[in-house]
Amino acid sequence: MQSQEFKTLSKQLKDNLSRLMEKRSNFESHWQEVADLMLPRKAEITKERARGDKRHAQIFDATAIHALELLAASLHGMLTSSANRWFSLRFKETSLNESDEAKEWLEDSTQRMYDSISKSNFQQEIFECYHDLIAFGTSCLMIEEDQDDVLLFSARHIKEVYIQENKKGYADTLYRRFKLPSQSAISKFGIENVSRELQNISKKNPFDDVELVHVVRPRLDFDPNKKDKKNMPFQSIYFEYGTGHIISLGGFLENPYVIPRYLKASTEQYGRSPGMNALPDVKVLNKMVENSLKAAAKQIDPPLLIPDDGMLAPIRMSPGSINYYRSGSRDRIEPLNINANNSITINNENQRRDAINKMFHIDQLVITENRNMTATEVIQRQEEKMRILGPVLGRLQSELLSPLITRVFNILLRNGLFLQSPDILMQQELKIEFVSPMALAQRGQELTSLMRGLEIFGSLAQTMPVMDYIDENGLVKNIISILGLPAKVIKSDAEVEQIRTERAEQEAQQMEMQQQMAETEMAKNAAPMAKVVQDGPKQ
Repeated sequence: MQSQEFKTLSKQLKDNLSRLMEKRSNFESHWQEVADLMLPRKAEITKERARGDKRHAQIFDATAIHALELLAASLHGMLTSSANRWFSLRFKETSLNESDEAKEWLEDSTQRMYDSISKSNFQQEIFECYHDLIAFGTSCLMIEEDQDDVLLFSARHIKEVYIQENKKGYADTLYRRFKLPSQSAISKFGIENVSRELQNISKKNPFDDVELVHVVRPRLDFDPNKKDKKNMPFQSIYFEYGTGHIISLGGFLENPYVIPRYLKASTEQYGRSPGMNALPDVKVLNKMVENSLKAAAKQIDPPLLIPDDGMLAPIRMSPGSINYYRSGSRDRIEPLNINANNSITINNENQRRDAINKMFHIDQLVITENRNMTATEVIQRQEEKMRILGPVLGRLQSELLSPLITRVFNILLRNGLFLQSPDILMQQELKIEFVSPMALAQRGQELTSLMRGLEIFGSLAQTMPVMDYIDENGLVKNIISILGLPAKVIKSDAEVEQIRTERAEQEAQQMEMQQQMAETEMAKNAAPMAKVVQDGPKQ
């Protein structure tokens, strides 16, 4: 039996969950419709679906499914691709970013973060998150510590997640209602921590699912100087949904759940998505294709007009069959013409397909083949297409990528997986810089303006000393920052200064040698002249 304090806490949590479930009810039917037509493998929000059942029965056109997959793949490639660096770390104290020792530690730490992320299951789970974002407008990624791979990521199904925002608009409170086999629940939490009902279920039917709830919410009252679970910034509670039995009380230093929204109305907690915007066109296209298939079937195997007294025996429709009619009768079997216009039907369907593709930005993301395009034009078009998703980038950076990178950094730091930091870095704050292809495309206009300015200065330099205004060191560093070049391919300021000093010394030595050679040559030429002058009076 649990104490009265636990019973009070359990009742409070169940009441809070009931209110959150009521707030989310309108979204659930919307999500179900979107999933039925665009993401059928996750179409179990309001419906109970058997595992392995066929979920494409009501889909007659897969344009939306393909468009959703393509946009998810594009976001993945432009934001968190395994082939490119997509974030870097810098110090908030700008002077530290010029220190070679600080830059080396930061570069090594960033590389260790990339190694840990690539070793984990991050790539497949973040790809699922992008699918949820585009279909439902809201996704949930859980980041846990793992004994083997350091990091463990899991994309949680939207049906499990109930959220509440804080005053800044971030989802910091989460109730996750999920199912777990009873045997797995006892293995995870220990048989002594679960209720007697769950223990009995595990003994009789160990593979039957039980419903649990995980609550993560900010702690309002805690001592940050204490390092125990009761004084961590986020409270973690597991309880059984049916009995209300509190299984465990714990805490997190950071919120383990990352909850991004694609687009969001200011009066709503959950996000809106391209899938929701495209839903009317998808439903219309689905019905149009269904009807056109019926019309095609009638044209291929049309209904027949048969006179009621002219034919003998049943009508045979198989190839090569023979039908008999009364001798002398002029009646015949004729097909019923349904007057279907296939060209109009196809045009209407293609209009809907184009509208759906535009909702998912496919017309901007996919470059149409044009053999006359130059390489520069291709790059500019790529940057333009990435900038189209710029408004979404800001929200995904603040709600998905920033908390994800912060959580990963802190997990590695607590596990001692970074090198010992130099003394000058003690108590220094870091900031995240995004260097993904999409982030760099956002800054592409800055580079274009910079290069245009240099071209103008270069043409003016022939008539006026405008190049005196250019700071060469600042220019190079700015270009490095815009392009997101890694620090390991850029020489440090000290190395550059040493190279310039050596070059100046070499140039001075060469000038001195040239001067000495010139003086020697002059001395050689002056000797015969002096002899002539001396011999002159004798003659």
